[in-house]
Amino acid sequence: MDKEQKIKGKELSNIPKKPGVYIFKGSKEKVLYVGKAKNLRSRLMSYFRDSANLDARKAAMVKMVRDFSFIVTDNELEALILEANLIKQYKPRFNIILRDDKNYPYIKLTIREQWPRIEVVRGMKKDGNLYFGPYVPSQAMWEAISFIRRNFLIRTCRYSLDKPIRPCIQYQMKRCAAPCAGLISEKDYRKIVDEVILFLKGEKKELLNRLEEKMLSLSEEMRFEEAAEIRDRLFKLQRAFESQKVVSPELGDIDVIGYYKEGDNIAFNILFVRSGVLIGAKDFFIDSIIATDESEMMHSIIEIFYAKEIIPPEVILVNVMPDNVRALKAWLKAKKGENVNIEHPLDERKLELLHMANENARLYFAMKGQDSRMKSEEILTTLKDKLHLAKVPQSIGAFDVSTIQGSESVGAFIYWENGEFRKDNYRHLKIKGVLGVDDYAMMQEIVERILRKEELVPDLIVIDGGKGQLEVARKVMEDLNIKTALIAIAKKPDRAFLVNDEIIDLEDKSKGSLLLKKIRDEVHRFAISFHRKLRDKRLIESPLEKIPGIGKKRRLELLRHFGSIDNIREATVEEIAKIKGFNKKIAEKVIASLYCNL
Repeated sequence: MDKEQKIKGKELSNIPKKPGVYIFKGSKEKVLYVGKAKNLRSRLMSYFRDSANLDARKAAMVKMVRDFSFIVTDNELEALILEANLIKQYKPRFNIILRDDKNYPYIKLTIREQWPRIEVVRGMKKDGNLYFGPYVPSQAMWEAISFIRRNFLIRTCRYSLDKPIRPCIQYQMKRCAAPCAGLISEKDYRKIVDEVILFLKGEKKELLNRLEEKMLSLSEEMRFEEAAEIRDRLFKLQRAFESQKVVSPELGDIDVIGYYKEGDNIAFNILFVRSGVLIGAKDFFIDSIIATDESEMMHSIIEIFYAKEIIPPEVILVNVMPDNVRALKAWLKAKKGENVNIEHPLDERKLELLHMANENARLYFAMKGQDSRMKSEEILTTLKDKLHLAKVPQSIGAFDVSTIQGSESVGAFIYWENGEFRKDNYRHLKIKGVLGVDDYAMMQEIVERILRKEELVPDLIVIDGGKGQLEVARKVMEDLNIKTALIAIAKKPDRAFLVNDEIIDLEDKSKGSLLLKKIRDEVHRFAISFHRKLRDKRLIESPLEKIPGIGKKRRLELLRHFGSIDNIREATVEEIAKIKGFNKKIAEKVIASLYCNL
């Protein structure tokens, strides 16, 4: 039975004609591609029948398929949701994957609390609070936060305000109204919160009018010093509003998705407009995309981008309408809680925005695109010859171990692909199975733990070390049946050790040698930074954390009440016992432990 009829025992004619998600797998069950379909049987047969008219990239993918599975869903919306989740989970090679794995920052205003505060968050929840953003890059957000802290007396702390406490230094600096100490009524505090909301929404006229009325009222009451403070705030607000990139206030909240495509490669530029103000933009470069149809490609971009913790806007502007737009809009509505419109604009102002996004995408493509890839391919080809590799390495992974004076030993792995470091594939690990300082055993542990995850196995593995570390990694790969290329790089002088005992000089300043040293230095930097983070955390660890029975809540209560560890040490048993959640026995334990840790 040929491939048209059967793959690994699965007969295509038995697949249901229902909506669902299909998963293509290569060798060792590695997920190659995740897709969805209205009719699973029809879609899968379009890939595997002999008469299938596939482009070169799809045909290359099909040749790699060793198995597939599918999941039937009740409707296309369920298929879309499942597909987005599986793509996030597996990051398949042939799907459109956005290299930026981080969720973008928002300013959160906790209006559900009695005394609302502002904070920066990356995960958005449907919790009834207000979120403003996303801010990409984050500089504009920090500028807004800084302005709010200087000009609106809203709290930024996380303290529980169940009972009065002494105001902190923010009150002394005139950056908080100190609701913690009962120095402002809830009604007046809510007025401040309303002003912050107007500022973040860009409601310039209403906010300025409100403050002008307040200034005049204070003047009439002959409270001239307070009126002067409002006057100064008005001046600063006017300057702040003038500095904003106002697109058009009547446009409201819009994301604009522009793109530029050449061959199998594409650059995207997404503009974020909130309340008519351009608050940020994000670029993506995607190479060797499998989606050749533009409507299919646009659907994939919207699906993968908004699968992040991002609040969709009211309107998404696109060059071409995505396929299956009905299910896409239903999915976006579920994320936002209200309708999201996807449209190709006819309005002149919206068209200008789309043209701006397209031009930004074109410029980004020129910067990241063909010339860069040609140089990268040229370097990798010379590297293949230099290291006597069987093929040109498109991806390179590197390992390093960091330990200082035998403490906090850690391992690190970094990943380079298609001309850039893939930070979504970076990993750092605490050494678990090695006591003391044993570089070889630690290298064995981290290589084994990382390479068991097949999606992280690159075309070339670089070990930061010499012959001993190289041999350890070789044995691990042999045990795991991993046949990818392997080298080790040592310093002073820089040289590469091959598994056939050949030593390659890397001091020749060639581009291939410089790339290898750049990758080696990056994994070393990543390992050292993680090691320092753990070490610093240990050094600044609060002595309160070492006291049995004193959890996070009790530690915070102690620090809120006394202000510092030294003040707690000076307190009496009776003073500590009076704090909520404490008694005399616990108080005695606290004091005894703190004096033991002097």
